Amino acid sequence: MIGDISPPVASIPVVEGNAEVRKKKNLLPPMSKVASHFGTSGISVALATGVTHPLDVLKVRLQMQQVGQRGPLIGMNGIFVQLMKKEGPKSLYLGLTPALTRSVLYGGLRLGLYEPTKVAFDWAFGSTNVFVKIASGAFAGAFSTALTNPVEVVKVRLQMNPNAVPIAEVREIVSKEGIGALWKGVGPAMVRAAALTASQLATYDETKRILVKRTSLEEGFHLHLCSSVVAGVVSTLITAPMDMIKTRLMLQQDSESSRIYRNGFHCGYKVIRKEGPLALYKGGFAIFARLGPQTMITFILCEKLRSLAGLHTM
Repeated sequence: MIGDISPPVASIPVVEGNAEVRKKKNLLPPMSKVASHFGTSGISVALATGVTHPLDVLKVRLQMQQVGQRGPLIGMNGIFVQLMKKEGPKSLYLGLTPALTRSVLYGGLRLGLYEPTKVAFDWAFGSTNVFVKIASGAFAGAFSTALTNPVEVVKVRLQMNPNAVPIAEVREIVSKEGIGALWKGVGPAMVRAAALTASQLATYDETKRILVKRTSLEEGFHLHLCSSVVAGVVSTLITAPMDMIKTRLMLQQDSESSRIYRNGFHCGYKVIRKEGPLALYKGGFAIFARLGPQTMITFILCEKLRSLAGLHTM
């Protein structure tokens, strides 16, 4: 359980002698614990993002390849060599500033809202089974993405343009495409985030429970490592197609002449028809190479930071 977050409890009368004294209980946890709760989540995600960001750049470049558009498709190694030759090592960190900004905001909300949502479901329905965990993760991921989508749009645009500046890119998007363009791809992004958070956090939570129950593993590094590896594999398999569709939508221009996809379903349909079903997993290895280590680093760091902050384990 996270922190001391629990359902609101009314004042409980306590009788001492002939006098009735009301023992007051806080309806909300202290602000310091709330700050620690969301802060540890955001910091752990940001650190994991900083380590794995080069793989995210490679993933975006892989996903933007289309059959027959610019010659034969090349793999992750080819994309890496191409980037080094044409744009230099710095290109591996294109879009890092908005990526870190988004990690603190989105990561803090995504991980931070999971446990309170699970507690709320438990309070309402009297259960914390695996379906409750999935629903809690889905809500936390979708809500967080709806708030932070503009930062993700800017990050993806910067990763495709080595000469762009974050603030200038925001101004250009708003002036040319309107402020609504900052929420471009928000539908698939919310679906992906809901699936990612549900699969990642619910799998991690449930794997920890099963390993503690059926093996000799106890709360600590090895339990966190094993659980996070399983969570990374499951979340990659589920979210890779949605990630690919989200990237295509975010990078297309809004003008009628250049618009290729009308929405997420249309994008998926056209990709499958033109490039084949496996194209939905284009950049899949790069996604796992990034999401696997990122999941492990995030959960291990978050558990450690929570321990240092005096909070309960996830």
